[in-house]
Amino acid sequence: MTVIFENSELFLPLLAMVCLLIGSAFFSSSETALFFLSSEQVAGFQRSGRASELRVVALLRDPDRLLTAVLFWNLVINLAFFACGVVISGRLFERDLPGLAGAFSVVSLGAMIVCGEVIPKSGAVLFRDQLAKTVSLPLALAVRMFDPLAPTFRRVTRSLRKMFWPDIRKEKSLHSNDLVQAIDNSAGSQYVLQHERQVLHNILDLSDYPVEEIMRPRGTYPAFRPPVRLADLSGEKTAAEYVVILNENGEDIEGAVSLSQFSAFAEEDLSAFVGRIIHAPWCSSVAHVLQRMENQECQVASIINEYGDTVGIATYEDIVDTILAAEPSRARRVLKREPVEELDNGDFHVDAITSLRYLCRRLDLEFVSEADGQVTVAGLFHQLLQKIPVKGDECRWRGYLFHVLEIQRRGHFRVLVTKESS
Repeated sequence: MTVIFENSELFLPLLAMVCLLIGSAFFSSSETALFFLSSEQVAGFQRSGRASELRVVALLRDPDRLLTAVLFWNLVINLAFFACGVVISGRLFERDLPGLAGAFSVVSLGAMIVCGEVIPKSGAVLFRDQLAKTVSLPLALAVRMFDPLAPTFRRVTRSLRKMFWPDIRKEKSLHSNDLVQAIDNSAGSQYVLQHERQVLHNILDLSDYPVEEIMRPRGTYPAFRPPVRLADLSGEKTAAEYVVILNENGEDIEGAVSLSQFSAFAEEDLSAFVGRIIHAPWCSSVAHVLQRMENQECQVASIINEYGDTVGIATYEDIVDTILAAEPSRARRVLKREPVEELDNGDFHVDAITSLRYLCRRLDLEFVSEADGQVTVAGLFHQLLQKIPVKGDECRWRGYLFHVLEIQRRGHFRVLVTKESS
């Protein structure tokens, strides 16, 4: 090997190979570091406001552009590396050193695999957070340098695709009803259990459920104006998952405190631990609200009606329960018990906050959305009677007689549901 270092014709290409190996390691580690960042880490970078972290966020906004540029420069560097290796091996052959030339080719290949790919990628996985910020500036410059070449590559790609694969067509996206049908067709499959099929159905139904159907109505969760202290939480309020913080006028929700984050309550104002919330219309789908929660990293949504008034809250736990429960029920979560109780004679005791969708499931009826958009038993009474129900009021709906048994508090009552004779 001393022959290589003593001769400038061999040493200069070797020096170039070392530099190219470092460049290959840079792009390999950069690709791994950026694409291994979790969504939470990227969101944290966006909130921090530091220049290096904001560059990382900007690069990941267009991952196709970033990946194409990284692969392009990595390929150019690797080709140049092996070209220099061929030059050195050829000159060693000219000096009647075939054994050294063969050994150099094997060593250069191993160096590229180990030092240019394996070690950089492994290290990038472990230290991706700090490495992503470190490489953001040179990587942004490399992507910017590739941008003028990108349109040419796209045209070449389209031309080759039309030449060799002219019949390729873009697939039509599946409608949710097609997925539902596919799940139903798997009923006889031993690989998909009944509960798994139900969970898949629940996931697909999130786009059809209005968030009003799963929200906790106003009055069913503890809400305070700041300051909020431990002494304010008593009885059932200490069993709540969240404490809602109101604004000064006591009408709108400013934030929510997750009680599960405390092992013991401090005496200071709990509103200091308030987490941010999102505001969503009552008619939004559950899927839309869940997507907004994940994008803004919050756990609670304030649900408002068409007049801008807060009518309830929906929590991340409520949505998860809606997905995983065999029979999702908003009323069961709020009341901590079964909202529809079947009696020995076939009648039912039903809490007014029970959703009509859940009631139909218990009564073996096909659920059909009400024309007036009512989603609960209470809403059905208000619509049919055109007044606030009182004890003894009755109404009829889909072959059943609803009789108000007791009024617990405003908007909360229990009814007796009896099937009418034919």
